[in-house]
Amino acid sequence: MDERTMRNMRDGVKKVPTPILAAAIVILVFLFAKPWVQVGPGQRGVVLYFGAVQESVLAEGLHFRIPIMQEVVLMDVKVQKVVTDTVAASADLQDVTSSIALNYHLVPDKANIVYQTIGVYYKERIIDPAILEVVKAVSATYTAEALITKRPQVSEAMRVSLMERLKEYNIAVDAFSIVAFSFSKVFAEAIEAKQTAEQLALKARRDLERVKIEAEQKVTAARAEAESLRLQRANISPDLIELRRIEANLKAIEKWDGIMPQVVGTGGVPLIGLGDVKKR
Repeated sequence: MDERTMRNMRDGVKKVPTPILAAAIVILVFLFAKPWVQVGPGQRGVVLYFGAVQESVLAEGLHFRIPIMQEVVLMDVKVQKVVTDTVAASADLQDVTSSIALNYHLVPDKANIVYQTIGVYYKERIIDPAILEVVKAVSATYTAEALITKRPQVSEAMRVSLMERLKEYNIAVDAFSIVAFSFSKVFAEAIEAKQTAEQLALKARRDLERVKIEAEQKVTAARAEAESLRLQRANISPDLIELRRIEANLKAIEKWDGIMPQVVGTGGVPLIGLGDVKKR
């Protein structure tokens, strides 16, 4: 840039009115200093005054700050999710690998305390270690089999313990769940074999009950039949026998078609029991 150009630029600046030049300078300083801060949805603003954390926490919206003296750190207070894999030992010394899912959020009006005592890396410093410790402590009170059969109780015990632990750090637990449990291959095969044996034993018991019921039904039926025969024998008398024989002969006569049978007695008389009829 030559001397003539520099002189023209100085002359141009001198021609700008002083108030306008001052206003332009103020605007530039204002924009550069950025004396405002916007707290977005699900956030809280932690105010630092020369680096010292203040008691006030900024809610969502636009807020003004004093440049240089004040700084605002944004903290996320929305519900967040973390999935952690843990390895623990059960009460019967079986290795248990579990996957834990946790939903949590910072207590909004305590965001300044969290920043002051923990910082922004609270997940790595507090949450992950707390999950590992709680899972190990609770798993040690149950056998490996109980961890499977009593999964809801185990999950609730872990949730309550973790909630109490994180509460001290102003972190609230929204949801807790055990995504998966896994054991060693040998133990898994033992559990499968035990379940198979229990199913076979249950089937055998059911078959035995069925056989017993069928046997009882047969005994009951036999007793009923024997009782019926006994009653029939008790009701049989000589007169009843004679009556039944006469009824049988009469039925035979009714069915006779008038043709003499081929087989006759000694005197050539058909054997149709006419002698029995004469007795009447």
